[in-house]
Order: sequence, then C-alpha cells, then structure tokens
Amino acid sequence: MSSTLIKNATIINEGKSFIDDLLICDELISAIGDADKMNIPAGTFTIDAKGLLLLPGIIDDQVHFREPGLTQKGDIQSETRAAAAGGVTSFMEMPNTIPQTVTINELENKYTLGSEKSLINYSFLIGATNDNLDEVLNADPSRVCGIKVFMGSSTGNMLVDRESALRELFKRAHIPVSVHCEDESIIRKNTELYRLKYGENVPFSMHPFIRSREACITSSSYAVNLAKEYNTRLHIFHLSTANEMKLFSNAIPLSEKRITAEVCVHHLWFDDSSYEEKGSLIKWNPAIKTVFDREELIKAVNNNTVDIIATDHAPHTMEEKMNTYFKAPSGGPLIQHSLVAMLELWHRKIFSLEKIVEMMCHNPAILFNIRKRGFIREGYKADICLVNPDSPWKVSKENILYKCGWSPFEGETFRSKVEKTIVNGTIVYDKGVINEDYRGQRLLFDR
Repeated sequence: MSSTLIKNATIINEGKSFIDDLLICDELISAIGDADKMNIPAGTFTIDAKGLLLLPGIIDDQVHFREPGLTQKGDIQSETRAAAAGGVTSFMEMPNTIPQTVTINELENKYTLGSEKSLINYSFLIGATNDNLDEVLNADPSRVCGIKVFMGSSTGNMLVDRESALRELFKRAHIPVSVHCEDESIIRKNTELYRLKYGENVPFSMHPFIRSREACITSSSYAVNLAKEYNTRLHIFHLSTANEMKLFSNAIPLSEKRITAEVCVHHLWFDDSSYEEKGSLIKWNPAIKTVFDREELIKAVNNNTVDIIATDHAPHTMEEKMNTYFKAPSGGPLIQHSLVAMLELWHRKIFSLEKIVEMMCHNPAILFNIRKRGFIREGYKADICLVNPDSPWKVSKENILYKCGWSPFEGETFRSKVEKTIVNGTIVYDKGVINEDYRGQRLLFDR
C-alpha cells in the first residue's frame, strides 16, 4: 500500500477554511484531522504544506482536447499535462472532433484514447445530431457524463437545428443535456451585415455584435422553455450575458435543480475593452461582451444563480488564429491557467476561496452525479491540489504547456502558483515536474 501524509495544510472545503492534516492511502483520502491521532502506515511519504492551500482537484466539465483528428491544435496527452499543471484532476470533453463523437462506437474509441493517454480522470460527452437519437439514448448513464447539443454552430459544424429532433431529444434524454446556445439565424443575419460593411476585415471588436446578446438570449430562452416543457435535465454552457441570468434561479439547492447554468473563466476575466489588445486571441463563441455583462456574471456566481465555472478550453494553432476575422477560428487554451486566474480574482476580493472551490470542484461533482470525487472527504478519491497563494509568476512561452504554445494570459503575473496536483493518490504534477507515466481513470456517475 502506498500512503502520503499532508501536514499543516489550509484546507478549503464545503464552505470552510481550516488548518489540518490529511492522509492518503492508495487512491483514497483515508483520514482528515490531527496526524498524531491517525494510524499512519510505515513508510508514509510526508508533505509539509504549511502556508499552502489544499483544494479538491478542479473538475472542468467543458474542454476540447482535439483528439482524434485535430491534433495539430492539441491532444489528450498534451492538454492533460497542462491541466495537471493547473490543478485540474478531471475533465469532460466535447464531441466535435474528427470523426465526431456521435455514435457509441466513436464514444468508446475516445474512452480508449483516454485510458491510453490522459494523465488525469476523464469523461466524454456524446454529441447530438438531427438524426442520431437512438445512439444518444444508448449511452450508459453510469459511465457517460452527458449529451452535447450545439444550438449554435461552432468549430466542427454540429448544429442541431431541426425542432422535431430537439423536442424528441429533450423529451427522452436520460442523462444531462448540455447545450451551446446561440441562435443561428440571428448570427447569419448579423454576419452578412458586418461583411457588407467591412468585407473580410471585420474588426474583432465586432464579434459580440455578430454573435450578439440577442442570439444568446433567444437560444437560451428556447432551451429553457423546452426543458421546462419536458422536465429535461438541462445544463447551459458558457453563458455570456446579463440578460440570460434572468432565466435561472438560486431558490433551491443545486441537487434539486433541473436547469443549471455555467460561466467560463474568460467571461469573468475579459470584457469588450480587451479586443483592442488581444484581438483573435479572445475570439470565443459565445463572444466576450461588456463590462456590465462581466459584472453581472460575477454577481450571478456569488449569489448561486450560476452553478459551475469552467474553461471551454479550445486550442487552435497560432497560425490559425493569426487570420482575418472570418478565417480566425473561435476558441482558446485556458485549462492550465483557470485556477490561478480565479485565485487572482480572489486576491482582488471578487470571489472567496470557498466560492471558487464550490464552483470548480463541488458543483461539477453534484451536477453530474460524479462518484466519490469533488470533495475532501474520507473515503473519496484523493484528487487534490496544493497551491501556494503567495508565489508570483509570469505567464510566458517558456512555461505554457499547451501544444499550441500560446495563451491569452501571456504576460500576466499571477500571485498564486499550483505546486502539486494529486490524482487518485498519485502525484502527477510537482513543482514543474510531470509524471508522464501515470494515467487517470474513467469517471463514473451515480445515476
């Protein structure tokens, strides 16, 4: 049996912050409390974590790791290396790869890739199309995290736009339906207007006018109304507008909600004033919008109207990004820097540590019914990270681990640094050293 004792850590868990010791035996958290009162096995490896924060590992429910078929942008091994360096211990990956993950066979092929290549724990969503309902309904609720529906087109062209198909899916779905909400007809209309005005040289600052707040609220409202009609378990990804917050409620606990909301780190960090400096590097779908929208999203996180903070990690090569507006793809890499960016917002007194852990660790586990992860509890999997809250460092090309080699945070100085990431009791990241030989586990779900 392998065992690790972490002493004197400031543990952030379930709304509390306290200094304590934690014992890991094999893959599980064995004990939390005073080490002097624990039955510690001989040969236990000890970590003195005085002055460090001990958090549950981050669970990112929305990433694009680009494998198979788009591996010039990223792959499962490269992006999970970056994830481990960022304190992330589990991910859920999107289906818009090549081939698209729209059959059980392709889904299981991805799980095989995960078992062979992922340094952290993994799950994959099955993608909905206008014609694959039978395949979607064959997904095992205990072994597949959810169904992904594009109600607005994005990388991979997986748009589901036939009302009858959407209605049947919302009516019969047996696992969470996770949705990208932007109204395609509004986007197309706006696209033509701005193309007429600017030709190919549309300024990137026009992105939030092309993929507009009207496109977002129209599509999100439609999805919420469908979910209410059919009592669907609906989760809406990467909300970006103040308007959309009115669609959601904080009146009941997350475990009882049928309709849930997510925001992404980039919508909490950047606003439309950033386009002048960052240009295509912050071209995401949905678009980053105004200061007012960002502030309202922050309020929604703090009052529990929003349930999860994720990344929508979506790498593209710099060559692809350095293009004119219509040729530059949307999306950017973020998973290595999501936790430290949120901790920077803690330093700025925008979020509490407890809120960050709630939104990035606890709530993904609750919302997707993940088995024995997302909390620091005895008997749970030892997915944790240790963070130095006062160790400033600057993001540079030399320390960016994404395969694409760039980050919208390049040049940013973060005050907190991830020191260690432990996955199923194994140290996978340790002060810049990555355990390349470890492989994570397939996430399981209590459904």
